[in-house]
Amino acid sequence: MSSIGRASVLIGAGTIASRLTGLLRTIVLVAAIGSIGGAGDAFAVANQLPNNIYAIISTGLLTAVVVPQIVKAATHADGGQAFISKLFTLGTVGLLGATALAMVAAPLLVQVYASKFTDDQLALSTAFAYWCLPQVFFYGLYALLGEILNARRVFGPYTWAPIVNNVISIAGFGVFILIFSGPQDRVAAWTPSMIATLAGTATAGIVVQTLVLLFFWRRAGLTLRPDFQWKGVGLRHIGRLAGWTFLMVVAGQLAGIVQSNVLSGASGNDPAIFASQNAWLLFMLPYSIIVLSIGTPYFTQLSEHAAAGRHDQVRADISRSIRTLGFFIVASAAALAVAAVPASRIFTTNAEQAVAAAPVLLCFLVCLVPLAVLFVVQRTFYAYNDTRTPFFFTLLQCALVAGGAVLASAVLGRGELAAGVALTQSIASVVQVVVATVLLHRRLSGIGTASWLLALGRFALAALPAAAAGYGVLLLLGGADGWTTSSALAGAAGAAIVGSVVLAVYLGILALFRTPELAPALALGRRFLPHR
Repeated sequence: MSSIGRASVLIGAGTIASRLTGLLRTIVLVAAIGSIGGAGDAFAVANQLPNNIYAIISTGLLTAVVVPQIVKAATHADGGQAFISKLFTLGTVGLLGATALAMVAAPLLVQVYASKFTDDQLALSTAFAYWCLPQVFFYGLYALLGEILNARRVFGPYTWAPIVNNVISIAGFGVFILIFSGPQDRVAAWTPSMIATLAGTATAGIVVQTLVLLFFWRRAGLTLRPDFQWKGVGLRHIGRLAGWTFLMVVAGQLAGIVQSNVLSGASGNDPAIFASQNAWLLFMLPYSIIVLSIGTPYFTQLSEHAAAGRHDQVRADISRSIRTLGFFIVASAAALAVAAVPASRIFTTNAEQAVAAAPVLLCFLVCLVPLAVLFVVQRTFYAYNDTRTPFFFTLLQCALVAGGAVLASAVLGRGELAAGVALTQSIASVVQVVVATVLLHRRLSGIGTASWLLALGRFALAALPAAAAGYGVLLLLGGADGWTTSSALAGAAGAAIVGSVVLAVYLGILALFRTPELAPALALGRRFLPHR
Protein backbone atom coordinates (compact mmCIF):
# COMPACT_ATOMS: atom_id res chain seq x y z
CA MET A 1 0.00 0.00 0.00
CA SER A 2 2.89 2.38 0.62
CA SER A 3 4.00 2.15 -3.03
CA ILE A 4 0.42 2.85 -4.12
CA GLY A 5 0.33 5.82 -1.76
CA ARG A 6 3.62 7.26 -2.99
CA ALA A 7 2.59 6.85 -6.61
CA SER A 8 -0.83 8.38 -5.92
CA VAL A 9 0.78 11.41 -4.29
CA LEU A 10 3.24 11.86 -7.15
CA ILE A 11 0.47 11.65 -9.73
CA GLY A 12 -1.91 13.69 -7.60
CA ALA A 13 0.56 16.52 -7.01
CA GLY A 14 1.41 16.65 -10.69
CA THR A 15 -2.26 16.54 -11.64
CA ILE A 16 -3.11 19.35 -9.23
CA ALA A 17 -0.36 21.54 -10.66
CA SER A 18 -1.36 20.57 -14.20
CA ARG A 19 -5.04 21.25 -13.64
CA LEU A 20 -4.43 24.57 -11.89
CA THR A 21 -2.22 25.80 -14.72
CA GLY A 22 -4.81 24.37 -17.10
CA LEU A 23 -7.49 26.47 -15.42
CA LEU A 24 -5.32 29.55 -15.82
CA ARG A 25 -4.76 28.59 -19.47
CA THR A 26 -8.50 28.47 -20.08
CA ILE A 27 -9.05 31.76 -18.24
CA VAL A 28 -6.56 33.45 -20.56
CA LEU A 29 -8.15 31.73 -23.57
CA VAL A 30 -11.59 33.02 -22.55
CA ALA A 31 -10.09 36.49 -22.27
CA ALA A 32 -8.83 36.09 -25.84
CA ILE A 33 -11.89 34.65 -27.59
CA GLY A 34 -14.82 35.01 -25.17
CA SER A 35 -16.82 32.20 -23.57
CA ILE A 36 -20.20 32.36 -25.31
CA GLY A 37 -20.00 33.36 -28.97
CA GLY A 38 -19.36 32.25 -32.54
CA ALA A 39 -15.55 32.55 -32.55
CA GLY A 40 -15.14 30.68 -29.28
CA ASP A 41 -17.26 27.79 -30.52
CA ALA A 42 -15.36 27.73 -33.83
CA PHE A 43 -12.02 27.37 -32.04
CA ALA A 44 -13.50 24.87 -29.59
CA VAL A 45 -14.53 22.55 -32.42
CA ALA A 46 -11.18 22.80 -34.21
CA ASN A 47 -9.05 22.36 -31.10
CA GLN A 48 -11.21 19.46 -29.95
CA LEU A 49 -10.63 17.47 -33.16
CA PRO A 50 -7.10 16.29 -32.22
CA ASN A 51 -8.35 15.55 -28.71
CA ASN A 52 -11.06 13.31 -30.15
CA ILE A 53 -8.56 11.41 -32.26
CA TYR A 54 -6.23 11.24 -29.25
CA ALA A 55 -9.07 9.71 -27.22
CA ILE A 56 -9.36 6.93 -29.77
CA ILE A 57 -5.61 6.31 -29.65
CA SER A 58 -5.14 6.64 -25.89
CA THR A 59 -8.29 5.14 -24.40
CA GLY A 60 -9.04 2.94 -27.37
CA LEU A 61 -5.64 1.32 -27.70
CA LEU A 62 -3.12 2.24 -25.03
CA THR A 63 -4.88 2.19 -21.66
CA ALA A 64 -6.86 -0.93 -22.41
CA VAL A 65 -4.15 -2.93 -24.14
CA VAL A 66 -0.63 -1.57 -23.83
CA VAL A 67 -0.26 -1.43 -20.02
CA PRO A 68 -1.28 -5.06 -19.41
CA GLN A 69 0.88 -6.20 -22.34
CA ILE A 70 3.95 -4.30 -21.12
CA VAL A 71 3.45 -5.72 -17.62
CA LYS A 72 3.54 -9.20 -19.17
CA ALA A 73 6.54 -8.34 -21.37
CA ALA A 74 8.48 -7.26 -18.27
CA THR A 75 8.89 -10.96 -17.46
CA HIS A 76 10.87 -11.54 -20.66
CA ALA A 77 14.61 -12.07 -20.48
CA ASP A 78 15.34 -8.54 -21.73
CA GLY A 79 12.82 -6.95 -19.38
CA GLY A 80 10.53 -6.10 -22.28
CA GLN A 81 13.02 -3.91 -24.17
CA ALA A 82 12.46 -5.52 -27.57
CA PHE A 83 8.68 -5.50 -27.23
CA ILE A 84 8.60 -1.82 -26.25
CA SER A 85 10.90 -0.77 -29.11
CA LYS A 86 8.74 -2.60 -31.64
CA LEU A 87 5.60 -1.13 -30.12
CA PHE A 88 7.02 2.39 -30.10
CA THR A 89 8.12 2.16 -33.75
CA LEU A 90 4.76 0.79 -34.82
CA GLY A 91 2.91 3.48 -32.90
CA THR A 92 4.99 6.29 -34.42
CA VAL A 93 4.35 5.10 -37.97
CA GLY A 94 0.64 4.74 -37.29
CA LEU A 95 0.41 8.20 -35.76
CA LEU A 96 2.09 9.82 -38.76
CA GLY A 97 -0.43 8.18 -41.05
CA ALA A 98 -3.38 9.20 -38.87
CA THR A 99 -2.18 12.81 -38.73
CA ALA A 100 -1.77 13.02 -42.50
CA LEU A 101 -5.27 11.68 -43.09
CA ALA A 102 -6.73 14.11 -40.54
CA MET A 103 -5.07 17.09 -42.22
CA VAL A 104 -6.47 16.13 -45.61
CA ALA A 105 -9.94 15.66 -44.15
CA ALA A 106 -9.96 18.88 -42.06
CA PRO A 107 -12.89 20.61 -43.83
CA LEU A 108 -14.99 17.44 -43.69
CA LEU A 109 -14.18 16.87 -40.01
CA VAL A 110 -15.32 20.38 -39.06
CA GLN A 111 -18.52 19.95 -41.05
CA VAL A 112 -19.20 16.61 -39.36
CA TYR A 113 -18.89 18.09 -35.85
CA ALA A 114 -20.64 21.43 -36.46
CA SER A 115 -23.13 21.11 -39.28
CA LYS A 116 -25.31 23.90 -37.87
CA PHE A 117 -22.54 26.53 -37.92
CA THR A 118 -22.93 29.46 -40.28
CA ASP A 119 -20.71 29.47 -43.37
CA ASP A 120 -18.37 32.03 -41.79
CA GLN A 121 -18.08 29.92 -38.64
CA LEU A 122 -17.29 26.81 -40.69
CA ALA A 123 -14.56 28.66 -42.58
CA LEU A 124 -13.01 30.02 -39.38
CA SER A 125 -13.16 26.64 -37.65
CA THR A 126 -11.52 24.94 -40.65
CA ALA A 127 -8.69 27.49 -40.65
CA PHE A 128 -8.15 26.79 -36.95
CA ALA A 129 -8.23 23.03 -37.65
CA TYR A 130 -5.30 23.14 -40.09
CA TRP A 131 -3.15 24.60 -37.31
CA CYS A 132 -4.51 22.29 -34.58
CA LEU A 133 -4.58 18.87 -36.28
CA PRO A 134 -0.78 18.27 -36.15
CA GLN A 135 -1.44 17.82 -32.43
CA VAL A 136 -2.77 14.35 -33.32
CA PHE A 137 0.77 13.01 -33.81
CA PHE A 138 2.17 14.58 -30.65
CA TYR A 139 -0.86 13.75 -28.49
CA GLY A 140 -0.61 10.12 -29.58
CA LEU A 141 3.14 9.97 -29.05
CA TYR A 142 2.72 11.55 -25.62
CA ALA A 143 0.10 8.95 -24.69
CA LEU A 144 2.27 6.08 -25.95
CA LEU A 145 5.36 7.26 -24.10
CA GLY A 146 3.39 8.03 -20.96
CA GLU A 147 1.61 4.68 -20.79
CA ILE A 148 4.92 2.87 -21.26
CA LEU A 149 6.38 4.85 -18.36
CA ASN A 150 3.30 4.13 -16.23
CA ALA A 151 3.57 0.42 -16.94
CA ARG A 152 7.20 0.58 -15.78
CA ARG A 153 6.01 2.30 -12.57
CA VAL A 154 7.47 5.68 -13.53
CA PHE A 155 4.30 7.66 -12.89
CA GLY A 156 5.44 11.26 -12.48
CA PRO A 157 6.52 12.54 -15.92
CA TYR A 158 3.25 11.65 -17.67
CA THR A 159 1.39 13.74 -15.10
CA TRP A 160 3.80 16.67 -14.82
CA ALA A 161 4.55 17.22 -18.54
CA PRO A 162 1.23 18.98 -19.30
CA ILE A 163 2.33 21.83 -17.03
CA VAL A 164 4.88 22.80 -19.68
CA ASN A 165 2.12 22.81 -22.28
CA ASN A 166 -0.04 25.04 -20.11
CA VAL A 167 2.78 27.51 -19.46
CA ILE A 168 3.52 27.84 -23.19
CA SER A 169 -0.19 28.25 -23.98
CA ILE A 170 -0.67 30.89 -21.28
CA ALA A 171 2.26 32.87 -22.65
CA GLY A 172 1.09 32.54 -26.25
CA PHE A 173 -2.53 33.44 -25.51
CA GLY A 174 -1.26 36.37 -23.45
CA VAL A 175 0.75 37.58 -26.43
CA PHE A 176 -2.37 37.25 -28.58
CA ILE A 177 -4.31 39.49 -26.18
CA LEU A 178 -1.52 42.07 -26.11
CA ILE A 179 -1.26 42.21 -29.90
CA PHE A 180 -4.90 41.88 -30.94
CA SER A 181 -6.80 42.86 -27.75
CA GLY A 182 -9.72 40.76 -26.59
CA PRO A 183 -12.03 39.11 -26.36
CA GLN A 184 -12.27 38.55 -30.12
CA ASP A 185 -15.66 36.85 -30.09
CA ARG A 186 -16.91 38.03 -33.50
CA VAL A 187 -16.25 35.60 -36.36
CA ALA A 188 -15.75 38.37 -38.93
CA ALA A 189 -12.95 39.98 -36.90
CA TRP A 190 -10.44 37.15 -37.38
CA THR A 191 -7.44 37.48 -39.69
CA PRO A 192 -4.88 34.83 -40.79
CA SER A 193 -2.27 36.20 -38.39
CA MET A 194 -4.72 36.02 -35.48
CA ILE A 195 -5.61 32.43 -36.38
CA ALA A 196 -1.96 31.41 -36.66
CA THR A 197 -1.03 33.02 -33.33
CA LEU A 198 -3.83 31.44 -31.33
CA ALA A 199 -3.98 27.96 -32.86
CA GLY A 200 -0.22 27.76 -33.42
CA THR A 201 0.31 28.43 -29.72
CA ALA A 202 -2.05 25.59 -28.81
CA THR A 203 -0.11 23.16 -31.00
CA ALA A 204 3.32 24.32 -29.83
CA GLY A 205 2.40 23.50 -26.24
CA ILE A 206 1.50 19.91 -27.16
CA VAL A 207 4.78 19.46 -29.05
CA VAL A 208 6.91 20.51 -26.07
CA GLN A 209 4.77 18.47 -23.66
CA THR A 210 5.61 15.34 -25.67
CA LEU A 211 9.31 16.03 -25.98
CA VAL A 212 9.61 16.39 -22.19
CA LEU A 213 8.85 12.69 -21.69
CA LEU A 214 11.91 11.61 -23.66
CA PHE A 215 14.15 12.86 -20.86
CA PHE A 216 12.89 10.17 -18.46
CA TRP A 217 13.69 6.96 -20.32
CA ARG A 218 16.80 6.16 -18.34
CA ARG A 219 14.77 6.25 -15.12
CA ALA A 220 12.50 3.59 -16.62
CA GLY A 221 15.53 1.47 -17.56
CA LEU A 222 14.62 1.62 -21.25
CA THR A 223 16.60 2.11 -24.43
CA LEU A 224 14.42 2.79 -27.44
CA ARG A 225 15.60 1.75 -30.89
CA PRO A 226 13.67 1.87 -34.16
CA ASP A 227 12.52 -1.66 -34.85
CA PHE A 228 10.40 -2.39 -37.90
CA GLN A 229 10.38 -6.14 -37.32
CA TRP A 230 6.86 -6.19 -35.94
CA LYS A 231 6.35 -9.93 -36.16
CA GLY A 232 7.40 -10.48 -32.55
CA VAL A 233 5.19 -7.77 -31.08
CA GLY A 234 2.08 -9.97 -31.12
CA LEU A 235 0.06 -7.76 -33.43
CA ARG A 236 -2.67 -10.33 -33.90
CA HIS A 237 -3.22 -10.66 -30.14
CA ILE A 238 -3.03 -6.91 -29.53
CA GLY A 239 -5.26 -6.23 -32.50
CA ARG A 240 -7.88 -8.65 -31.19
CA LEU A 241 -7.84 -6.94 -27.79
CA ALA A 242 -7.74 -3.44 -29.22
CA GLY A 243 -10.45 -4.13 -31.78
CA TRP A 244 -13.29 -4.08 -29.26
CA THR A 245 -11.85 -1.10 -27.40
CA PHE A 246 -11.32 0.77 -30.65
CA LEU A 247 -14.95 0.20 -31.61
CA MET A 248 -16.01 1.27 -28.12
CA VAL A 249 -14.23 4.61 -28.36
CA VAL A 250 -15.42 5.13 -31.92
CA ALA A 251 -18.97 4.64 -30.64
CA GLY A 252 -18.27 7.31 -28.02
CA GLN A 253 -16.99 9.67 -30.69
CA LEU A 254 -20.11 9.10 -32.80
CA ALA A 255 -22.23 10.02 -29.79
CA GLY A 256 -20.01 13.07 -29.31
CA ILE A 257 -20.61 14.08 -32.92
CA VAL A 258 -24.36 14.02 -32.31
CA GLN A 259 -23.91 16.15 -29.18
CA SER A 260 -21.62 18.62 -30.94
CA ASN A 261 -24.02 19.07 -33.84
CA VAL A 262 -26.94 19.62 -31.47
CA LEU A 263 -24.93 22.20 -29.51
CA SER A 264 -23.74 23.96 -32.68
CA GLY A 265 -27.36 25.01 -33.19
CA ALA A 266 -27.19 27.06 -29.97
CA SER A 267 -23.93 28.82 -30.86
CA GLY A 268 -24.05 32.58 -30.63
CA ASN A 269 -25.71 34.12 -27.58
CA ASP A 270 -26.33 30.99 -25.48
CA PRO A 271 -24.11 28.35 -23.83
CA ALA A 272 -23.00 25.95 -26.56
CA ILE A 273 -19.85 24.00 -27.46
CA PHE A 274 -17.16 26.10 -25.75
CA ALA A 275 -19.30 26.67 -22.64
CA SER A 276 -19.95 22.90 -22.40
CA GLN A 277 -16.24 22.17 -22.77
CA ASN A 278 -15.44 24.60 -19.96
CA ALA A 279 -18.11 23.06 -17.70
CA TRP A 280 -16.63 19.64 -18.48
CA LEU A 281 -13.19 20.98 -17.57
CA LEU A 282 -14.49 21.99 -14.14
CA PHE A 283 -16.20 18.62 -13.81
CA MET A 284 -12.96 16.83 -14.69
CA LEU A 285 -10.90 18.76 -12.14
CA PRO A 286 -11.78 16.52 -9.15
CA TYR A 287 -11.96 13.46 -11.41
CA SER A 288 -8.44 14.03 -12.69
CA ILE A 289 -6.90 14.89 -9.35
CA ILE A 290 -8.63 12.17 -7.34
CA VAL A 291 -9.60 9.34 -9.66
CA LEU A 292 -6.57 9.33 -11.94
CA SER A 293 -3.99 9.95 -9.20
CA ILE A 294 -5.30 7.17 -6.96
CA GLY A 295 -6.72 4.88 -9.61
CA THR A 296 -3.77 4.73 -12.02
CA PRO A 297 -1.34 3.03 -9.58
CA TYR A 298 -4.15 0.68 -8.54
CA PHE A 299 -4.65 -0.29 -12.19
CA THR A 300 -1.02 -1.31 -12.56
CA GLN A 301 -1.19 -3.35 -9.36
CA LEU A 302 -4.56 -4.80 -10.31
CA SER A 303 -3.16 -5.84 -13.72
CA GLU A 304 -0.29 -7.65 -11.98
CA HIS A 305 -2.68 -9.52 -9.67
CA ALA A 306 -4.98 -10.44 -12.56
CA ALA A 307 -2.08 -11.67 -14.68
CA ALA A 308 -0.93 -13.87 -11.79
CA GLY A 309 -4.42 -15.27 -11.24
CA ARG A 310 -4.72 -13.79 -7.75
CA HIS A 311 -8.45 -13.12 -8.01
CA ASP A 312 -8.99 -12.55 -4.28
CA GLN A 313 -6.44 -9.73 -4.37
CA VAL A 314 -8.16 -8.30 -7.44
CA ARG A 315 -11.45 -8.20 -5.52
CA ALA A 316 -9.69 -6.52 -2.61
CA ASP A 317 -8.14 -3.97 -5.00
CA ILE A 318 -11.57 -3.17 -6.45
CA SER A 319 -13.25 -2.64 -3.10
CA ARG A 320 -10.36 -0.70 -1.58
CA SER A 321 -9.91 1.60 -4.57
CA ILE A 322 -13.64 2.40 -4.91
CA ARG A 323 -13.97 3.19 -1.21
CA THR A 324 -10.86 5.38 -1.28
CA LEU A 325 -11.96 7.17 -4.45
CA GLY A 326 -15.48 7.58 -3.09
CA PHE A 327 -14.28 9.21 0.11
CA PHE A 328 -12.77 12.10 -1.85
CA ILE A 329 -15.02 12.25 -4.90
CA VAL A 330 -18.34 12.52 -3.00
CA ALA A 331 -17.07 15.56 -1.11
CA SER A 332 -15.79 17.09 -4.35
CA ALA A 333 -19.14 16.61 -6.06
CA ALA A 334 -20.96 18.30 -3.18
CA ALA A 335 -18.53 21.22 -3.05
CA LEU A 336 -18.56 21.84 -6.79
CA ALA A 337 -22.35 21.62 -6.95
CA VAL A 338 -22.81 24.26 -4.26
CA ALA A 339 -20.16 26.50 -5.83
CA ALA A 340 -21.39 26.00 -9.42
CA VAL A 341 -22.03 29.69 -10.13
CA PRO A 342 -18.74 31.16 -8.83
CA ALA A 343 -16.85 28.22 -10.37
CA SER A 344 -18.52 28.87 -13.74
CA ARG A 345 -17.55 32.54 -13.46
CA ILE A 346 -13.92 31.44 -13.81
CA PHE A 347 -14.58 30.65 -17.47
CA THR A 348 -17.07 33.35 -18.40
CA THR A 349 -16.79 37.06 -19.09
CA ASN A 350 -19.57 38.30 -16.77
CA ALA A 351 -21.92 37.21 -13.99
CA GLU A 352 -24.89 36.69 -16.33
CA GLN A 353 -22.94 34.19 -18.39
CA ALA A 354 -21.84 32.40 -15.20
CA VAL A 355 -25.46 31.96 -14.15
CA ALA A 356 -26.31 30.67 -17.63
CA ALA A 357 -23.38 28.20 -17.64
CA ALA A 358 -23.79 26.87 -14.07
CA PRO A 359 -26.69 24.48 -14.90
CA VAL A 360 -24.45 22.76 -17.45
CA LEU A 361 -21.90 22.01 -14.72
CA LEU A 362 -24.61 20.84 -12.30
CA CYS A 363 -26.00 18.42 -14.88
CA PHE A 364 -22.54 16.96 -15.52
CA LEU A 365 -21.99 16.49 -11.78
CA VAL A 366 -24.82 13.96 -11.60
CA CYS A 367 -22.43 11.31 -12.92
CA LEU A 368 -19.21 12.26 -11.11
CA VAL A 369 -19.40 9.54 -8.45
CA PRO A 370 -20.65 6.85 -10.89
CA LEU A 371 -17.77 7.59 -13.26
CA ALA A 372 -15.30 7.08 -10.43
CA VAL A 373 -16.77 3.60 -9.92
CA LEU A 374 -16.67 2.98 -13.67
CA PHE A 375 -12.96 3.82 -13.75
CA VAL A 376 -12.24 0.85 -11.50
CA VAL A 377 -14.80 -1.54 -12.97
CA GLN A 378 -13.88 -0.94 -16.59
CA ARG A 379 -10.16 -1.25 -16.00
CA THR A 380 -10.68 -4.52 -14.16
CA PHE A 381 -12.09 -5.94 -17.38
CA TYR A 382 -9.01 -4.60 -19.18
CA ALA A 383 -6.73 -6.26 -16.63
CA TYR A 384 -8.27 -9.61 -17.62
CA ASN A 385 -7.72 -8.77 -21.29
CA ASP A 386 -11.48 -8.48 -21.78
CA THR A 387 -12.22 -5.55 -24.05
CA ARG A 388 -15.34 -7.11 -25.55
CA THR A 389 -17.60 -6.70 -22.51
CA PRO A 390 -16.75 -2.99 -21.99
CA PHE A 391 -17.60 -2.42 -25.64
CA PHE A 392 -21.18 -3.59 -25.16
CA PHE A 393 -21.97 -1.65 -21.98
CA THR A 394 -20.33 1.44 -23.46
CA LEU A 395 -22.29 1.01 -26.69
CA LEU A 396 -25.45 1.15 -24.58
CA GLN A 397 -24.25 4.37 -22.98
CA CYS A 398 -23.38 5.91 -26.36
CA ALA A 399 -26.81 5.09 -27.76
CA LEU A 400 -28.44 6.74 -24.74
CA VAL A 401 -26.15 9.79 -25.05
CA ALA A 402 -26.97 10.29 -28.73
CA GLY A 403 -30.68 9.70 -28.22
CA GLY A 404 -30.72 12.03 -25.23
CA ALA A 405 -29.05 14.82 -27.19
CA VAL A 406 -31.58 14.51 -30.00
CA LEU A 407 -34.41 14.51 -27.45
CA ALA A 408 -32.98 17.60 -25.76
CA SER A 409 -32.84 19.43 -29.08
CA ALA A 410 -36.48 18.57 -29.72
CA VAL A 411 -37.93 19.71 -26.38
CA LEU A 412 -35.60 22.43 -25.06
CA GLY A 413 -34.91 25.97 -26.12
CA ARG A 414 -31.48 27.32 -27.07
CA GLY A 415 -30.79 28.63 -23.57
CA GLU A 416 -31.38 25.26 -21.87
CA LEU A 417 -29.94 23.05 -24.61
CA ALA A 418 -26.40 22.68 -23.24
CA ALA A 419 -27.66 21.74 -19.77
CA GLY A 420 -30.11 19.26 -21.26
CA VAL A 421 -27.39 17.56 -23.29
CA ALA A 422 -25.20 17.35 -20.16
CA LEU A 423 -28.03 15.82 -18.10
CA THR A 424 -28.85 13.15 -20.67
CA GLN A 425 -25.15 12.26 -20.82
CA SER A 426 -25.05 11.88 -17.03
CA ILE A 427 -28.14 9.67 -16.98
CA ALA A 428 -26.63 7.49 -19.71
CA SER A 429 -23.42 7.15 -17.70
CA VAL A 430 -25.32 6.07 -14.58
CA VAL A 431 -27.05 3.32 -16.55
CA GLN A 432 -23.68 2.25 -17.96
CA VAL A 433 -22.12 1.96 -14.50
CA VAL A 434 -24.98 -0.17 -13.18
CA VAL A 435 -24.75 -2.59 -16.11
CA ALA A 436 -20.94 -2.77 -15.96
CA THR A 437 -20.94 -3.47 -12.22
CA VAL A 438 -23.47 -6.29 -12.57
CA LEU A 439 -21.42 -7.91 -15.35
CA LEU A 440 -18.15 -7.71 -13.40
CA HIS A 441 -19.87 -9.06 -10.28
CA ARG A 442 -20.96 -12.11 -12.26
CA ARG A 443 -17.54 -12.61 -13.84
CA LEU A 444 -15.59 -12.56 -10.57
CA SER A 445 -18.32 -14.14 -8.44
CA GLY A 446 -18.55 -11.00 -6.35
CA ILE A 447 -16.60 -7.75 -6.12
CA GLY A 448 -17.59 -6.64 -2.62
CA THR A 449 -20.41 -4.48 -4.02
CA ALA A 450 -22.37 -4.31 -0.77
CA SER A 451 -19.27 -3.13 1.10
CA TRP A 452 -18.36 -0.25 -1.18
CA LEU A 453 -21.98 0.75 -1.83
CA LEU A 454 -22.49 1.06 1.92
CA ALA A 455 -19.37 3.21 2.14
CA LEU A 456 -20.58 5.47 -0.68
CA GLY A 457 -23.92 5.78 1.12
CA ARG A 458 -22.17 6.93 4.31
CA PHE A 459 -20.20 9.49 2.34
CA ALA A 460 -23.37 10.79 0.65
CA LEU A 461 -25.17 11.20 3.97
CA ALA A 462 -22.24 13.19 5.34
CA ALA A 463 -22.13 15.31 2.18
CA LEU A 464 -25.73 16.53 2.49
CA PRO A 465 -25.31 18.71 5.63
CA ALA A 466 -21.86 19.70 4.38
CA ALA A 467 -23.40 20.99 1.16
CA ALA A 468 -26.07 22.85 3.15
CA ALA A 469 -23.35 24.57 5.17
CA GLY A 470 -21.50 25.50 1.99
CA TYR A 471 -24.65 26.94 0.45
CA GLY A 472 -25.22 29.03 3.56
CA VAL A 473 -21.73 30.48 3.22
CA LEU A 474 -22.39 31.22 -0.46
CA LEU A 475 -25.50 33.19 0.49
CA LEU A 476 -23.51 35.12 3.10
CA LEU A 477 -21.04 36.03 0.37
CA GLY A 478 -23.84 37.51 -1.70
CA GLY A 479 -24.92 34.52 -3.78
CA ALA A 480 -25.02 34.83 -7.57
CA ASP A 481 -25.11 38.64 -7.33
CA GLY A 482 -22.28 38.95 -4.82
CA TRP A 483 -18.59 39.63 -5.18
CA THR A 484 -17.84 35.98 -6.07
CA THR A 485 -19.11 36.63 -9.62
CA SER A 486 -17.45 40.00 -10.12
CA SER A 487 -14.42 38.52 -11.91
CA ALA A 488 -12.75 35.24 -12.77
CA LEU A 489 -10.36 35.60 -9.83
CA ALA A 490 -13.26 36.35 -7.48
CA GLY A 491 -15.07 33.29 -8.80
CA ALA A 492 -12.06 31.09 -8.04
CA ALA A 493 -11.73 32.58 -4.56
CA GLY A 494 -15.44 32.18 -3.83
CA ALA A 495 -15.47 28.58 -5.05
CA ALA A 496 -12.43 27.84 -2.87
CA ILE A 497 -14.07 29.33 0.23
CA VAL A 498 -17.34 27.46 -0.28
CA GLY A 499 -15.51 24.24 -1.12
CA SER A 500 -13.35 24.49 1.99
CA VAL A 501 -16.42 24.82 4.20
CA VAL A 502 -18.06 21.82 2.57
CA LEU A 503 -14.90 19.73 3.01
CA ALA A 504 -14.43 20.76 6.66
CA VAL A 505 -18.00 19.90 7.63
CA TYR A 506 -17.82 16.65 5.65
CA LEU A 507 -14.66 15.52 7.44
CA GLY A 508 -16.08 16.57 10.80
CA ILE A 509 -19.20 14.47 10.34
CA LEU A 510 -17.24 11.41 9.24
CA ALA A 511 -14.87 11.82 12.17
CA LEU A 512 -17.80 12.17 14.56
CA PHE A 513 -19.22 8.84 13.41
CA ARG A 514 -15.77 7.22 13.23
CA THR A 515 -16.09 6.19 9.60
CA PRO A 516 -13.55 3.39 8.97
CA GLU A 517 -12.39 4.86 5.64
CA LEU A 518 -11.42 8.16 7.27
CA ALA A 519 -8.03 7.15 8.72
CA PRO A 520 -6.48 5.61 5.56
CA ALA A 521 -7.87 8.43 3.41
CA LEU A 522 -6.39 11.10 5.69
CA ALA A 523 -3.09 9.22 5.76
CA LEU A 524 -3.04 9.41 1.97
CA GLY A 525 -4.00 13.08 2.07
CA ARG A 526 -1.21 13.92 4.54
CA ARG A 527 1.33 12.74 1.96
CA PHE A 528 0.48 15.87 -0.05
CA LEU A 529 1.58 18.21 2.74
CA PRO A 530 4.80 20.16 2.00
CA HIS A 531 6.85 18.64 4.83
CA ARG A 532 6.33 15.20 3.29
